[in-house]
Amino acid sequence: MRSARFWLRSLSRVGTLGAAALFLSLSAAPAAPAAAPAAPTAPVTQEAAAVTPVGINGQLRVCGARLCNQYGKPIQLRGMSTHGLQWYSQCVTSGSLDALATDWNADVMRISMYIQEDGYETNPRRFTDLVHSMIEQATARGMYAIVDWHMLSPGDPNHNLSRAKTFFTEIAQRHAGKTNVLYEIANEPNGVSWPTIKSYAEQLIPVIRQHDPDTPVLVGTRGWSSLGVSDGSNETEIVNNPVNASNIMYTFHFYAGSHGAAYLGALSRAADKLPMFVTEFGTQTYSGDGANNFAQAQQYIDLMASKKISWSNWNYSDDFRSGAVFRTGTCANNGPWTGTGPLKPAGVWVRDRIRTADNFPTG
Repeated sequence: MRSARFWLRSLSRVGTLGAAALFLSLSAAPAAPAAAPAAPTAPVTQEAAAVTPVGINGQLRVCGARLCNQYGKPIQLRGMSTHGLQWYSQCVTSGSLDALATDWNADVMRISMYIQEDGYETNPRRFTDLVHSMIEQATARGMYAIVDWHMLSPGDPNHNLSRAKTFFTEIAQRHAGKTNVLYEIANEPNGVSWPTIKSYAEQLIPVIRQHDPDTPVLVGTRGWSSLGVSDGSNETEIVNNPVNASNIMYTFHFYAGSHGAAYLGALSRAADKLPMFVTEFGTQTYSGDGANNFAQAQQYIDLMASKKISWSNWNYSDDFRSGAVFRTGTCANNGPWTGTGPLKPAGVWVRDRIRTADNFPTG
């Protein structure tokens, strides 16, 4: 069962129409006894589905510079990104996903599928099927799922354009009927110009739209999705030359131990003109390791809350680095997954910010 804090947070996000739908669903639902979470293949009742993030918010769309729910109300999604599936799929289990949905109260899970580095290119069928499975598991729990085409090296997304067309064609065909899937088509373009990235997006988005005309598409930005800041540029190159497509958002990644005022300022300015989604961030350095800079990270959290910028944190695994939320060995032992006991300091910090609404106290 979700906590009372979760329902308060949900009401603060969905607006009057969404709140009305939520109360109707709650009043129709009988009180449920405390029980262990159902397996991912178990049927979900209409009453249970109605009070999940997807049940409340439904099909998302871009409205102006914001992400909006089925009632046209701007919302903010908060959740976690997996680590690379080729290394840490053992951290994405029935138990860990139950915890993410019902203990962390996450709205969204980012499914991080690397293309190189022993990822998709080594076995396209295996990795495509793995993504299908994780979309279904997120769906069963009422969470949104970001399908992350995690290209990183080489940094030109056009290197993988043919693979991306094949992959996203199948994903869009199979999941077009769902209301909870978002497509992130280029994780961190690097070493290339914005026009090069824009060209890639304008070739791939129509492939997705043939099968799924409604789902928001998330487009990576220059300089490791830094809006070009890491390359000495800024958001104006996108403002002045946006992707020629509708219902899209632009991604921004930051690591608080490395990315200070220049990055924060670019995100703030961009969010006033462009639909932004922070699909990856950490409280450490850009390597996902090192000391946590919680003070700098909180500045980002506050900015994203004030401008309703959705986010997912890196990463939901037990990697040895400080940015992995679970203590090393948690996944191999299949948990425990709930509470703060199995978490590193970064995990405790981000879990609290996912669970607790900005306008409600912690604790």
